[in-house]
Amino acid sequence: MNLVRAELLKLRTTSLWWIFAITLVPLYGLALGYNWLTATVITEMNVPDEGAFGFISLENIVSNLYTSGQFAGVLLVLLLSAILVTNEFFHLTATATFLTTPRRELVILAKMAVAMLIAVTVWVFTTALNLIFAPVALASMNQETYLDDSFVWSAISLNLLVHVLWALVGIGCGVLIRSQIGTTITLTVLYVVGTQIFTAVFAVLASQVDEVFMKLRVLVPTLASDLLVSGPQGPDDLPRWVGAVVLLSYAVVAGVLGTLITKRRDIA
Repeated sequence: MNLVRAELLKLRTTSLWWIFAITLVPLYGLALGYNWLTATVITEMNVPDEGAFGFISLENIVSNLYTSGQFAGVLLVLLLSAILVTNEFFHLTATATFLTTPRRELVILAKMAVAMLIAVTVWVFTTALNLIFAPVALASMNQETYLDDSFVWSAISLNLLVHVLWALVGIGCGVLIRSQIGTTITLTVLYVVGTQIFTAVFAVLASQVDEVFMKLRVLVPTLASDLLVSGPQGPDDLPRWVGAVVLLSYAVVAGVLGTLITKRRDIA
């Protein structure tokens, strides 16, 4: 517990947390606006279940509204979690930290705990806003709120799981790369640009080689997140639980590998 308090103190004494918090607000607004506009277009075309947009269900549309801000929120959680580790090397405090706590895995576990707290905080913030604005968006489309339907709360709960798993991935990546600037740039590019590139690659492979590659695109972490929260959105999509397995695998590999490397690496 003392290690967790120490990590929280390190976080509070930097300006990064409130910069990320301020950044989250406009990004959330953009996400809500996009999901609202998309839902409006789909419902006006009278395809709430299956139609011109393919395999798009009312459940998918509503789930997206109630989890607006996931893409940006997860990115900020990912970056801030990684920075919890890279800050130690950037400010040359890693040596003191590990000399104070020789069992380095305990330090990493404390950082993981703080990263998960960050994830929960971001989730609470965006979810609170979604519970306010999603019903307004649905009302503008002459739809009910669907708050009495289990699929809404399932999507909201799974969105929390997504945030927590990405926080663990961030800690692992921070240990693996160590450079604060390098980590930030690499994760941002892979998360934002890489998603589009890998999606296009799998689409090309599916059309030129075998359609099975459309199912394999779930290996892209951000697409695994979408599948887990919103469920299948196309005839080639795999079941929801596959997204959870993929994302959990990335989190476990990054966390375990990062901890093992930290225990063996020279930090002087």
